[in-house]
Parts: sequence; C-alpha cells; structure tokens
Amino acid sequence: MEQFISTFVYFVIAIIVVFIGLVIFEWITRKYKDWEEISNGNQAVALSIAGKIIGICIILSFAIYNSITVWETLIWGAYGVVLQMIAYLLFEAFTRKFSVEEQIKQNNVAVGIVSLAVSIGLAFVIGASIT
Repeated sequence: MEQFISTFVYFVIAIIVVFIGLVIFEWITRKYKDWEEISNGNQAVALSIAGKIIGICIILSFAIYNSITVWETLIWGAYGVVLQMIAYLLFEAFTRKFSVEEQIKQNNVAVGIVSLAVSIGLAFVIGASIT
C-alpha cells in the first residue's frame, strides 16, 4: 500500500511543479499569452509548451530516481525548472537573427520545433546531472 501512496504523492508533486513552471514561463514570455495562443490554434506555441512540459517531467523523473526523500525531489525539480528557464532565455539571447518569442507568436512551427527540442534535450542533460 505504501508504494501506491508514494506514487500518488509524486504524481501530485509533478502536477504542481509543472503547473508552477508553466505559470512562470507565461510570465517570461511577454509578447503573447500561451493558452490564449493555443486556443487560437498556434501550433508553434503548442510545440514550445509541450517541450516545456515534457522537459520538466524528464527532470522530475531523474529527481525521483535519484532522491531519497520527497523534499529532495522537490528541490531538484525546482532547480531543474529554473535551469530550463535559463536555457529558454539563453536560446532567445543566442538567436540574434530573429526573436524566438516573436517567431513563435507568429506561428513559425519550425521555431516551435526547435524550442521543443531545446527544452527536451537540455532536460536530459539537466536530469542526468542530478545525483
């Protein structure tokens, strides 16, 4: 029975961390509102958000694998989300020929796919570094 409770606790933690991460990402993106764009059919935004959700969950899975307590999982999960945000800001900063945020707002699916790949790829790197 303890394993069922533990699984449920980690499930709830994941939902909370993903939700908080998405709220913070919403604050970071100033040129559009994520869910408004998604409801309007903006596939680039949907891809970018999907990458963030998957990325956060990948980091949380590594945190669960490598943590002894729930608190350690929360700490590593929060730290991973912060690193994901830094990665997003660096992605925007290093893309000098255009604004990632502006291109995603304009439904540039190619930029949305690259944003998804950056989030997922760096999530594996961040997750693998959790020990």
